Amino acid sequence: MGFQKAVKSKSKLRCALFGPSGSGKTYSALSIAKGIGGKVAVIDSERGSASKYADKFEFDVVDLEKKSIEEYVQFIAEAGAAGYSVLIIDSLTHAWQDLLEEVEKLANAKYRGNTWSAWSEGTPKQRALVNAILSCPCHIMATMRSKTEWQTTQDDRGKSRPVRVGLAPEQGKGIEYEFDMLLELSTDHIANVIKDRTGMFQDKLLTKPGVDFGKELVDWLNTGVDERIMLQKKLEAMPEVIEVKATLAKYADSLEQNIKDFAEAEVKKDHAPEWFSRLNMKILNSIPSYTSENDDNTEEVA
Repeated sequence: MGFQKAVKSKSKLRCALFGPSGSGKTYSALSIAKGIGGKVAVIDSERGSASKYADKFEFDVVDLEKKSIEEYVQFIAEAGAAGYSVLIIDSLTHAWQDLLEEVEKLANAKYRGNTWSAWSEGTPKQRALVNAILSCPCHIMATMRSKTEWQTTQDDRGKSRPVRVGLAPEQGKGIEYEFDMLLELSTDHIANVIKDRTGMFQDKLLTKPGVDFGKELVDWLNTGVDERIMLQKKLEAMPEVIEVKATLAKYADSLEQNIKDFAEAEVKKDHAPEWFSRLNMKILNSIPSYTSENDDNTEEVA
């Protein structure tokens, strides 16, 4: 179709929150989700930690048992099919830990201890998880644990005190690229926005991001052209679609009668399992341009 003018379309949130234990990842995600609005679902791999906030937020939850990537993918798909507005994955770290264990087992069982070779089976599973997240029709917030270490800092009075800080998120290398927004949370519950494709919060420090932050996000996400409308317009502009529509319009009356006659005959014969494929062939055979071009390959359906 060639180059076209770029336009901003309405989109779904893809946000990751990571930080050390006690930084408020779960609570922040639930609070932001409340601001976004709509039904909220939580995939909980943290032994029911999200449900401890059920008195403050309204959401549905599923507690993972195996914590395998297959289980994550299954419930991500179920959340999308169920029509939830927001899906919180708490947390993605357990999926990575389970995959590491599986790759180690594969290496010992099939590849003589060679983990490099074992990743030939592990990498597709990680990609399946990422694809499930990106294709889900819900707004998604995923929490991730981060590796931690203790550092010594000085307080306002000049006294030294130990502080626990988070490092990189515990997930696959490059997972940051898959999200539109990355929030690094500290134990003081301050979020450092280290990646932001909205352009509104980049490099800002947000104290206890919550409902108001979620409202600002959803306002931005809802601006632009509806993707379904954009797709419809692109399809309508395709030469192939224009040609099909013109052909259908030209033979509309004869097609309608042929379909009615065919449907009545098939119902009487009780050929339900083959009905749709036979109907499709009947429609094609009713179009002169199709039958003349496919005489060698298409047999008229009686």
